[in-house]
Amino acid sequence: MKYLEVRRARIEIIPMIDIMFFLLVFFIMITLHMIPNAGLRTQLPSSSSTQALPPAKVLVTLSTDGSVSVDGKTLSPAQLTAMLAARPDVAHTAVTIAGAKQARIQGLVTVMDACRAAGVSQIALAAQPAQTPLQ
Repeated sequence: MKYLEVRRARIEIIPMIDIMFFLLVFFIMITLHMIPNAGLRTQLPSSSSTQALPPAKVLVTLSTDGSVSVDGKTLSPAQLTAMLAARPDVAHTAVTIAGAKQARIQGLVTVMDACRAAGVSQIALAAQPAQTPLQ
C-alpha cells in the first residue's frame, strides 16, 4: 500500500536570483550612463585640430568678514547666484572658492548654496599646500 506523500510548498530561489541579477545589471548600466536616456544619437564631424575646451572657471573670494567677491567686485549671495545663472553654460562652469584662513564655515556654506542655486555642480575649494605633513 502506497502512502501519499505530503509535499511542503517551496519557494524556488533560482528564478528570483536571475531576476535580481538582471535588475542589478540594469541599474548599474543606468548609473554609468551606458544606456542613453534621451536625445538623438548623432555622430559629430571630426577634425584633426580639435582641442578639448576647459570648463569656464570662476574664482570666488571669501574674506574673514564674510564678504564675497568675484573679479574684485563685492557681491551678495543673491547677486552671486544671478551672476552665475547668467553665464552661457552654467552646468559646465567650475567655481573655485578661495576662502580666507579665518573665514567662518557659515560663509562658505552660503557661497556653496548660492552656487548650487545657480545650477553650478562643479565647486572646488582652494588651499595652499601644507608646509609640514600632518601626523
